[in-house]
Amino acid sequence: MENLLNYCSKYIQLTEPDQALITSNFKQVKIKRKDYLLQEGRVCDFVAFLSSGVIRHFHIKDGNEITCDITLKNNFITDFKSLTQNIPSNYNFQILKDAELFIINKNDLFRLYTENKNIESFGRIMAEQVAQRTIDIAMSLASDKPEERVEKLVNHRPELFQEVPQRYLANLLGITPESLSRIRARQKS
Repeated sequence: MENLLNYCSKYIQLTEPDQALITSNFKQVKIKRKDYLLQEGRVCDFVAFLSSGVIRHFHIKDGNEITCDITLKNNFITDFKSLTQNIPSNYNFQILKDAELFIINKNDLFRLYTENKNIESFGRIMAEQVAQRTIDIAMSLASDKPEERVEKLVNHRPELFQEVPQRYLANLLGITPESLSRIRARQKS
């Protein structure tokens, strides 16, 4: 819980009552590697803070898994479209490394938003960050050459290369693992 409170405190000044609300409404959950936090077809009715571990976001198209994003520790994860529209998710959130999460269900979160201005402000900041990361990924895939996508990932999220198997990074970048190896070798020389 300390990771969650510290993370929130970087963005808003939490009072003791704010901290008590967060502590009492977020529930600790541990999920093992290869298991799922969310599976396609289910409604996402939660927001989770990943305290430790790694989670891969992917969907299936024409029988192939397409990695859309990867969440590392000290970040929030949800499917905003499913959460806000109460529709089945198109995504799977698979655990790549054993995960410890703090999860709040949708009803409790929205209740906190109406009861507490600080938590509502933090929720807005969190949503903006997730939206910006999604936009950055989409723009890079649409307009950057593979070498540029790899370079941006190395520069902006270097920890992924320590935490995530290469096949998932290549999939996230829209290239083959072999291409990723070649590009990385050229960039290092």
